[in-house]
This record gives sequence, structure tokens and C-alpha cells, in this order.
Amino acid sequence: MSILAPTPPLVEIAVERLREDILSGELAPGGKLKIDALQTRYGYSSSPLREALNRLTRERLVIADQRRGFRVAPMSFEDFTDITRLRLLLDVQALEQSIDLHDDEWEVRSVAAFYRLQQVESRLPDGPLVLNSEWSLRHKEFHIALLSGATSPRLLDLCSSLFDQAERYRRFTARHRPTARAKANEHQAILDAAVAQNPADARSLLTAHILRTQNNLTLILQQGVTFIKSHTD
Repeated sequence: MSILAPTPPLVEIAVERLREDILSGELAPGGKLKIDALQTRYGYSSSPLREALNRLTRERLVIADQRRGFRVAPMSFEDFTDITRLRLLLDVQALEQSIDLHDDEWEVRSVAAFYRLQQVESRLPDGPLVLNSEWSLRHKEFHIALLSGATSPRLLDLCSSLFDQAERYRRFTARHRPTARAKANEHQAILDAAVAQNPADARSLLTAHILRTQNNLTLILQQGVTFIKSHTD
């Protein structure tokens, strides 16, 4: 007899649905999040929706204003530049520490996470695409697995939070990227350098990987694309 997995609490479901719509741009940056409109959109009562919005406020995807209620956090190049700058400091530090403290469990976690990400990416088409929630989950799992050998819980929490804050920008650049995805597997190269305990190469590869999204974003914005999703996207 199979055992069914327990159904997630309604608040958790509301959080995931709201988060996905924010990440995909269905809920536009800066847009108001009125409780009555959200009740109509998702079919939930006000209580789980308010709790979900409060959680997403802590993730910096939603902004709470006592006078104006909730709204989607705005997006800007300056915001993403700040996120990127901090990731280059903290992610690289966590990766170097993970390599320095290399053990079998860390390596197995990293390799397994890469394999799961590779399986998802093998199903994605070439060219401009909309990255989905499955890819986002596996992508984060891989990056966090690589950093998980670091011994500071606070450092890892910060890395995780910044990774999530960068997700909307990854989705945006993927949706508007004008050329096919690069065939070179950056994730494979970072993993290989880390497992081989080559911190210099791993640091250089991770830095370039983090900066790639910022470079892509710069080119897209220079073409006049805005963060507000149009009806033709």
C-alpha cells in the first residue's frame, strides 16, 4: 500500500504560487498586491494570503507599506548590481572554504545536485526561453550544494537569500536573451574545478558565471527592454 505525502499547508501553497508569479513576471515589479484581487486570482482566504505576503517580504520579493499595503518589489539594474556584488564576495568565500574543507559527503552532494540539474537542462530547448520553477529549484540546489561545505550557517543563509533575490533577474534575462544558450557547461566546469580542489580555477569560473547574468542584463536593457512585462512577452 502506497503512503501519500502529506498535503502542504495552505500558507505554503500560497507562498509558492505567489513566488512563482513574481519570479515569472506575471505579477509585475512594483505592482500593487491587493488582498481582494489576490483572493479572486488564487481562490484563497485573506489569512493565508497575508501570511504568504509577509513571508515574501522577508525574502525581499514583496514590499510592505502600512499606508499602501503590499506591492511587488521593484526591479532595477542598480538593485541587481548590488546583489551581484555581494554574491561575488560571499559565494566565492563559501566555495573556497568548501574546497578547503573538502570531504566525501560534500562531493557527493555536489555531484548529485549537478546530475539533477543536468537532467532538467537536457529537456530545455535552445534559444530564448522561460526558465521554470523546476529549473530554478535544481539550479539553486546545485549552487548551494557547492557552498555547503562552509562552516558558517550565517554565511550560507546570506548566500541562499541573495541567490533567491537574483532569481527574477535570471528569469528576465532568459526570457529576453536574443541568442541561443551557450553549449559550454559552466556548471560542469565549476564542479570539476571544485572537486579537483583547484580553488583558483573554481573562484574564477564562479565569478564569471555570476557576472554573466549581469552582462546579459546590461545588453538587454540597452536594447530598450523594460522590467515590466508586456502583453507580447
